[in-house]
Amino acid sequence: MIGVVIGIVLVGLAGVSTVYRMVTGPTDAERAIAGDMLMFCVIALLALFGVLLDTPSALEIVLIAALLAFLSTIALARALTRGRR
Repeated sequence: MIGVVIGIVLVGLAGVSTVYRMVTGPTDAERAIAGDMLMFCVIALLALFGVLLDTPSALEIVLIAALLAFLSTIALARALTRGRR
């Protein structure tokens, strides 16, 4: 369980640095990437807490959140390019 706790701390630190990058990012694309990274940090935290608390339903929540994050990334990339391919 110590490995899971270390993972939670490391992912939390990555989330904090991602928030900093999202606030100070010079371009919209960099902010979008930082927002995407933050979403995946939240998903990783959900998975790690699910393992730590031995909650099987956490995996289902993680799968749904990962699918939503993937779709939001595609939508945001489409919005940033203004529909151009």
